[in-house]
Amino acid sequence: MSTAWPGRLRPGPAGEWTADMLDHLPLDALRHVELIDGSLITRSPQTGFHMLMLRLLEQSLRPPGTLMAVREMTVTLGVRQRPEPDILLVKRSAFSTKITSFRPEDVHLVVEVVSDESSERDRVTKPIKYSDAGIKHFWRVEQEDGLAVVSTFELEPVVRAYVPTGIHRKRLQTNIGFDVDIDLHLRQVSG
Repeated sequence: MSTAWPGRLRPGPAGEWTADMLDHLPLDALRHVELIDGSLITRSPQTGFHMLMLRLLEQSLRPPGTLMAVREMTVTLGVRQRPEPDILLVKRSAFSTKITSFRPEDVHLVVEVVSDESSERDRVTKPIKYSDAGIKHFWRVEQEDGLAVVSTFELEPVVRAYVPTGIHRKRLQTNIGFDVDIDLHLRQVSG
C-alpha cells in the first residue's frame, strides 16, 4: 500500500466524506469503496458464494432492451450516500463508458448479496436508503445451507418503503416490469 492512501477511514474535509469525493480517491485506493452516512466503507474479500451468485445473476437476468445489468457500480443517493450494490438494473440510456455512479431515478433494481461483514447494512441500512430514494425493486440474496435464498421487495410508493413480494429457493420467479425466471443452483456457473 502506498503512502497516498494511509487515512482511508479518516473523515474528509468538514468532518465527512461526500459522494463526489469518491471519484477523486488515489488510484491505488482499495477497490469497492462505498459511502454510507458520510463514512467510507471498504469491502472485505468476497466469498466463492458471493462471486458465483454475481455471475449467475448477471448472466441470467434478461431485461428488456431499455435496461441493462451492471455490477459493482455505485448509486449516488445524496451528498453523503453513495452505496455500491452488487448488481443493478439501470436504464441503458443512463450508461456511458465514463460513468462512475448512477442516479436513483435511472435504477430499476438493486441486488445485495449478504456477507457476514455487511449483513446489517444489506438487511437494514441500504434497503431504507434505496426505498427513500425511490428505487422500485430490491433483492437480498443470502446463503442458507450452501444454497441461495433470494428475498424480493417492491417499493410501495405512498409510504416509500419496500414490501416483500417473495422468498425464493431453488428458483426465482417474479415480475419486475418483465418476467424473471432464474434457476438458483450455482452449479451452472461454477464450472
